[in-house]
Amino acid sequence: MALKINLPETKIVLLNLLICVVVFYIVYYVVLSICFAAFRLEMLDGWAPFDFKTNPSWINPNYLVLLVSLEITYFICGLLFALIVEEWVWDYAITVTAIHIIITAAVMSEFPLMLHWWMAL
Repeated sequence: MALKINLPETKIVLLNLLICVVVFYIVYYVVLSICFAAFRLEMLDGWAPFDFKTNPSWINPNYLVLLVSLEITYFICGLLFALIVEEWVWDYAITVTAIHIIITAAVMSEFPLMLHWWMAL
């Protein structure tokens, strides 16, 4: 029983995955910028999408911005992924999420063990 891999289909899947990852982070930073402006925060940290160490509190505006921007990003990206890949949207969404977790762990130099971060994700 041999594993058949059709190279052109693999290239299409990898290209779609790359497009989805780029779209995810573009949408994330745009939504994050809008949320920072809406909450009238003074400084936008470029590492904000990877920050899981912010103190979870409903009165902490930095935490609320991170939470709201993450949720809005996933909603918007779910719709955009459906336009990009047309099928297997869940596969791409889960793979992009796994890539985001890996990048987050690499950027923050530790694996995210904060329960609030996982619940938001």
